[in-house]
Amino acid sequence: MGNFLAGKVVAVTGAGRGIGRAVALACATEGAKVVVNDYGVSIAGEKPTSEVATAVVKEIEAAGGEATAVADDVSTMTGGQRIVDTALARYGRLDGVVCGAGILRERMIFNMTEEEWDPVVATHLKGTFTVFRAASSVMRRQGTGTLIGFTSGNHQGSVAQANYAAAKGGVISLVRSAALGLHKYGVTANCVAPVARTRMSANVPLELKEIGEPEDVAALVVYLLSERARAVGITGQVYTVAGPKIAVWAQPRELRAAYAEGSWTPERIADLLPGTVGTDPMPMLDRLQAMAEAAATGQRPNT
Repeated sequence: MGNFLAGKVVAVTGAGRGIGRAVALACATEGAKVVVNDYGVSIAGEKPTSEVATAVVKEIEAAGGEATAVADDVSTMTGGQRIVDTALARYGRLDGVVCGAGILRERMIFNMTEEEWDPVVATHLKGTFTVFRAASSVMRRQGTGTLIGFTSGNHQGSVAQANYAAAKGGVISLVRSAALGLHKYGVTANCVAPVARTRMSANVPLELKEIGEPEDVAALVVYLLSERARAVGITGQVYTVAGPKIAVWAQPRELRAAYAEGSWTPERIADLLPGTVGTDPMPMLDRLQAMAEAAATGQRPNT
């Protein structure tokens, strides 16, 4: 057992499998008491079971750690609140939350139904909010705490996962909002965009050259939860971890601007915008050709 998180209480959602499980185990290994949340559903959000959360708790306890299982659905306000209430009732405080719960329902946007859109956004985006909402209230009173959301490189856009991409982009804005709103209360908020081998990544239609294991992601999360990260003021950041690589994403900012003399008209914009303001190239568009060629040959392109 380590001591990177000694004395801390951490709640992890989606902790029954994959990256969430690795995070829960790593937190316990580094000395934290862990609330293990997992609704226990399939990738598509079906067939919930509490067994996966309980199994992780047993792993932690077998290794000498302390943990408790919560099987609530984070897409509900009562589910998010119960995770926090369980931490307080069992351990008396809450120092960090890690929101990793998520499902997928893939479809091209012109075919996507409301039933395919709503659950994905509810689990990823609202499911982060419900836990952040309940946890931030406690952390504000404590004067300390750390919120961690999970996003994805797909926040740049996705061909067949508009629901997932929109939710993950929303998580980034939610994390930045939390960082701004909670800074004066001593609470930090950051986002992790993992690239790791999981049951979700198995369906990615690209052969990823930069990919790691869930344990790589867990190491970064443990650091962000620690006093070492808080001491250097890390908040409002988005980090990618892909095996040996860690990268930070840029903050949103204007690239170029132009000003009109008088009012804008469509003709003035047509004359000025392409050459002066211009565009910001969209990296994901560059991958579409490779994906199209792969579809034609039955192979997975490298990226």
